[in-house]
Amino acid sequence: MDLVPALREPLKKVLGPATAKVMAEHLGLHTVGDLLHHYPRRYEERGQLTHLADLPMDEHVTVVAQVADARLHTFASSKAPRGKGQRLEVTITDGHGRLQLVFFGNGVHKPHKELLPGTRAMFAGKVSVFNRRLQLAHPAYELLRGSGDDDGTESIESWAGALIPLYPATAKLESWKIGKAIQTVLPSAQEAVDPLPGSLREGRGLVSLPEALLKIHRPHTKADIEDARARLKWDEAFVLQVALARRRHAETQLPAVPRKPSPDGLLTAFDDRLPFTLTDGQQKVSREIFDDLATDHPMHRLLQGEVGSGKTMVALRAMLAVVDAGGQAVMLAPTEVLAQQHHRSVVEMMGELAEGGMLGGAEHATKVVLLTGSMGAAARRHALLDLATGEAGIVIGTHALIEDKVQFHDLGLVVVDEQHRFGVEQRDALRGKGKQPPHLLVMTATPIPRTVAMTVFGDLETSVLDQLPAGRSPIASHVVPAADKPHFLARAWERVREEVSGGHQAYVVCPRIGDEDDAPKKGAQKPPEGDAEKRPPLAVLDVAEQLAKGPLQGLKVEVLHGRMQPDDKDAVMRRFAAGETDVLVATTVIEVGVNVPNATAMVIMDADRFGVSQLHQLRGRVGRGSAPGLCLLVTEMPEASAARQRLGAVAGTLDGFELSRIDLEQRREGDVLGQAQSGARTSLRVLAVIEDEEIIAEAREEAAAVVAADPELTGLPGLRTALDALLDDEREQYLEKG
Repeated sequence: MDLVPALREPLKKVLGPATAKVMAEHLGLHTVGDLLHHYPRRYEERGQLTHLADLPMDEHVTVVAQVADARLHTFASSKAPRGKGQRLEVTITDGHGRLQLVFFGNGVHKPHKELLPGTRAMFAGKVSVFNRRLQLAHPAYELLRGSGDDDGTESIESWAGALIPLYPATAKLESWKIGKAIQTVLPSAQEAVDPLPGSLREGRGLVSLPEALLKIHRPHTKADIEDARARLKWDEAFVLQVALARRRHAETQLPAVPRKPSPDGLLTAFDDRLPFTLTDGQQKVSREIFDDLATDHPMHRLLQGEVGSGKTMVALRAMLAVVDAGGQAVMLAPTEVLAQQHHRSVVEMMGELAEGGMLGGAEHATKVVLLTGSMGAAARRHALLDLATGEAGIVIGTHALIEDKVQFHDLGLVVVDEQHRFGVEQRDALRGKGKQPPHLLVMTATPIPRTVAMTVFGDLETSVLDQLPAGRSPIASHVVPAADKPHFLARAWERVREEVSGGHQAYVVCPRIGDEDDAPKKGAQKPPEGDAEKRPPLAVLDVAEQLAKGPLQGLKVEVLHGRMQPDDKDAVMRRFAAGETDVLVATTVIEVGVNVPNATAMVIMDADRFGVSQLHQLRGRVGRGSAPGLCLLVTEMPEASAARQRLGAVAGTLDGFELSRIDLEQRREGDVLGQAQSGARTSLRVLAVIEDEEIIAEAREEAAAVVAADPELTGLPGLRTALDALLDDEREQYLEKG
């Protein structure tokens, strides 16, 4: 980090090795600069000065008074050594009234020496009642050393009105100790180099960085805190957007092979055999993708779409365009179930076009190959040969595609499904298999609010599919409060039977498998809410057995979960897809990509154990055909709980973007960014992705302009410094790999 020496000073030199060690290990703070950017979480007010005569109950107050009397009482105590406990009672007066202070145990020694009759001091604490008298127990106090006319008035006012910063702390280091350490290094804030261009700062009326650091750590007024936060939010948004803008700029400098489909090739043949017309949204997004593929630098696009909005169709057409242009396209899926499902549906959609002998052969057909980790040796050898010779135009697989043995003839496009389930290194390894960087299309069915997309995937161009294809049916969702209204749960199973008797099928989803491996560990932390949280989550194996013997007796019930053998999983999915199974009891392995149009009902057990986005994903598995879908969210949580409100939100809207906002507001964005930033600690301390939407959008525009004018940032040394601090080695590599 090319920082000013004062801010690069190691904390152990300034604070001593013991404190520095705790700060490094527990808070990730190593330098003076790190500590200055460890901002208060909130502020306490000591309270306005209050007359003793009108003290409010149960409130924090600050009073200035004189000690009238101080008595030390000794009493029998089982807790104290030698059986003697001590209590110090101090009576204070301000000339209008009197108040008792009380100190116990080890806390009596210092006040016993200092709070002598006649001493003036400020006292701060919470007012309580004992023996029908008001008192302050263990108040904080500060002695006033003034005498005569100099009665310490100034000191009184500044101390009483002070805002006390409370810092994110640890058991090993209390907030006030962190505050003291910050006071020690605060003078160094004057040497902080400003990352914001002067014109930007002045244009937006923002205070300088040294002033912002001073005001956030030692505010005199609430306005100081507002000024500081407004400025520091801009730093975070702007520096992050510059990092992403530089990366976008660097991508445009890389060479790539333009891939233009031939006018009467594979893509045209495929479009001609489609039994439906593409939606306007699919056509628009396809045009954006084809324009990118035709350029001589790599496409970097994020394709967002609601569950069932037809992303796979758009991705397949992009893959066909690349095969048309003589390249190979690969689709990376997060699970074997999903890879097999994609392979099946692509082969079905393409028909005889998937039976090609040679790449780009006269009959336009190509070969579609599946590659997963559990394939037999012979099938695997065959698949690898097809990849290396170029015989396979389209390859679908899991991370088995990333292994060193896998070689491509001419890799032109990488499609990553469900981006958030892949590590950056995995994507990078796959992209490294092209002779030149291949084009990249990232798909996600978890709708991401615009600001999150800008903050996390700001280096990707974004396309959104927000209309469902014709013939898709609406999904009705309802919360089933099993504890409050058990008859609602009985009715839920009746509804499942009704769907099956109407010729349809149903899913039942549980949070746990129920074999020994996933039983809750002893001493495992339980979620905090309500009695429903005290039992382990419901399990697939138990629920399937209970349903088959009870409310769903006579129906064909099967189970599906992640620890089954791949062949068994595939067989279960095939039977369900063929309509041979009535009810599939499963874990979230069915969350993504499983497509059975005849499945119309889903019951999610212990729905409160799932996140909002996950519930939305799961729900998208029903209503995929012409019959309407039904999703029942079963919970034992009480009506007033946050969990119930969350479920109510899911039941109340089918808009995934709206739900992802709700989800974020409830979870805060730390984990969203943490996940996206390779587990690196989030760089956002004061910026809130949802609340600060405008700042992020404006910062993105400003950053793009700055990088376009000066890609190396030669004229902005302060900004380079801030970037170095944000992009330590781990993050730098992370952004490089994308």
